[in-house]
Parts: sequence; structure tokens; C-alpha cells
Amino acid sequence: MDGDEVPYLPRGVRLHHDKVRESWVLLAPERAIMLDQIGHAVLTELDGTRSFAEITAALAEKYDAPQEEIAKDSAGFLRALRDRRFLEVRE
Repeated sequence: MDGDEVPYLPRGVRLHHDKVRESWVLLAPERAIMLDQIGHAVLTELDGTRSFAEITAALAEKYDAPQEEIAKDSAGFLRALRDRRFLEVRE
């Protein structure tokens, strides 16, 4: 994922807290993905206006971690979501 791309959740896809399992889930029509804490942290930063670089910078500051490492890990995660149509990107 390029730093200037703006990732966002498309219409019909949303974060949901599953109270029964006490975990976060990414829901889409007839599909769901269980999220770990890292996946949830990344997805909560998506607002449809900030670029990938801005999101990783915010995460790096929030968690006191190297932005390059966060960008590398987050890019793979978001790319997988995009491939499965849970995520879209504006350039």
C-alpha cells in the first residue's frame, strides 16, 4: 500500500463488537472476520480522509513504535482485506 493512498471501509462493511465472544469483528454482507487487537487498532484509525502514511504515523505515535515497522505490517493486513473486498482505497 502506498503512503498517499486513503484506505476506507466500503458501504456495508463495519466494525462490530461481538459481546458473546468479547472480541471485535469486521462485518460485511454474509461475511465476517474476527480481529485481534492489532487489526482492531489499525481499522479504528481508518476515517476515509487520512492517507496510509498519516494513519501509520498516528499509530506509531500512539503506540511508541517505529512507523516503518507499523507500515510494513499494516500494509500486508490492509492488502489482504482489500483482496477480500472488506476494504477500498482512494488514490
